[in-house]
Amino acid sequence: MTTDSSSNHDPPTGTTITLTRETNWWVAKDEETGVASQGKSRQEALENLDEALQGYHGDGDPPSDEDLREMGIDPEHNTSDSLDDSEIFD
Repeated sequence: MTTDSSSNHDPPTGTTITLTRETNWWVAKDEETGVASQGKSRQEALENLDEALQGYHGDGDPPSDEDLREMGIDPEHNTSDSLDDSEIFD
């Protein structure tokens, strides 16, 4: 998964990562979790997958208010609740 062997987030032995070339993008996918990411190079796809897996495993950083505003989300009205309570995911 990671291109840095000294990383604390190295996958356990036996983890399967697939790399697929799609037109102008490389797609890296962790077969165990189904988490996927892309990049313009294999290196970038793997680095992006590392970041996505950190978020999947709860190791990522929460977005700042500025990050939320850039995504069109009003931080004052942003709440985190169970996905089971969301009508969007019905």
